[in-house]
Amino acid sequence: MNDPATIRRLYGRRQGHKLRAGQAALVEELLPRISVPEDGPLDALRLFGDERPLEFEIGFGGGEHLAAQAAARPDTGFIGCEPFLNGVVSALGHIRDGDLGNVRLHMGDALQVLERLPDESLSRLYLLHPDPWPKARHAKRRMVNHGPLDLIAAKLKAGAEFRLGTDDPTYCRWSMMVMNQRRDFAWQVASAADFLTRPADWPETRYERKARRKGHEVWYFRYVRI
Repeated sequence: MNDPATIRRLYGRRQGHKLRAGQAALVEELLPRISVPEDGPLDALRLFGDERPLEFEIGFGGGEHLAAQAAARPDTGFIGCEPFLNGVVSALGHIRDGDLGNVRLHMGDALQVLERLPDESLSRLYLLHPDPWPKARHAKRRMVNHGPLDLIAAKLKAGAEFRLGTDDPTYCRWSMMVMNQRRDFAWQVASAADFLTRPADWPETRYERKARRKGHEVWYFRYVRI
């Protein structure tokens, strides 16, 4: 596996619009209670106080997908990572409104958290509408590259699922190319309809809605860890 230090990179803004008083209160009061510990090994027992299945979302955006998955499976622990403060605030609102006790958040680099989990500990990992970095010279910054994928593969159980969603044609083609080079993932597709139709247990994200309003196609990839 590639050295994690070579694949841990944060790009993009950390904060957008100024927080309102209620949003700031969520950051000050709720976030510390559900934050992933800053250091040391991580597992379900440390994060949730018991042994339970774990799922992981890289770059959860506004948190609507993460919250919907957590609400659907309260006995599963969900770990969400997002470097953008306003996205974290949005997720905190969903967690509060849904009274979700099975979510832990990290505001920062997902790979730094992922590498602290035991190997073969995740039942599912989500990467939905990641930054496409469309310029060729920025391709190494894409999350779908062999370095991050080596780490993802190590943390997924055999038979676990890696879900990838994008509306960017360049990222779609890139992902198919990179994933087709892997021998540790099996693409769950029998026809084009299988990755053009959102599965019933794949909640829609705000980015997906925005993409469809713009007339973009959206692609849904499901891979099983061999």
